[in-house]
Amino acid sequence: MQVSSVAFHLDGSIAALFIVLGLGSMVARQMYASLRFFMWQAIALTLSALVLAASLQAINLLWVAIITFVTKVIAVPLVLRWAAGAEVYGRREVDQVIGIPTTVLAAAMLALLGWFAVAPTLPLLQGVPFAPLNLPTGLIMVLWGAFTVAIRRESVAQLMGLLLMENGAFFGSIAIVHNLTVIAEIAAAVDVPIVALVIGLLIRNIRRVTGSTRVSELDRLHER
Repeated sequence: MQVSSVAFHLDGSIAALFIVLGLGSMVARQMYASLRFFMWQAIALTLSALVLAASLQAINLLWVAIITFVTKVIAVPLVLRWAAGAEVYGRREVDQVIGIPTTVLAAAMLALLGWFAVAPTLPLLQGVPFAPLNLPTGLIMVLWGAFTVAIRRESVAQLMGLLLMENGAFFGSIAIVHNLTVIAEIAAAVDVPIVALVIGLLIRNIRRVTGSTRVSELDRLHER
């Protein structure tokens, strides 16, 4: 399928913005800033879905864009603020195992790893015009999200890593699977705020018992 060069370059710009916003969420030292980067990244994901919907004439991707915006830009932040508590996002810094310079260096190495991992599969997707852009970008974000979970000591901050992974998986998948039914798309999208709600409530209860959201404090929880 042939697509216009304008659409291809526009999607490439969105992919670059998607990466920058993901890196911002990784290195942000305040939870509120990390959440804001996630919201803007979800908007970039929405824009990519709109570009692909117009270029591929795929009405399902239009629904993906709408559902993504409603769930990730509106619902998930509201659910997290309510479930985890606004005081969690008022903290000055997020505790991490390594510093920001080391985090950026590791992110660059993971980006190279993601690119080289996807490269052998791209010749098999020659009929999928946006796969060379979206698929590597999505895999890189999945790796960055997993890395964020690994290096952060705060349970709320680790949840942001899981959300980054989900954004990456969606960004890559919309380029290669754009003919899902609306029911499947709604089911996949609704899972995200539900997971955020459940984990947010767990975080609230952990904080009430231990007085902290640090994962190292979980050994203070015991069955009564």
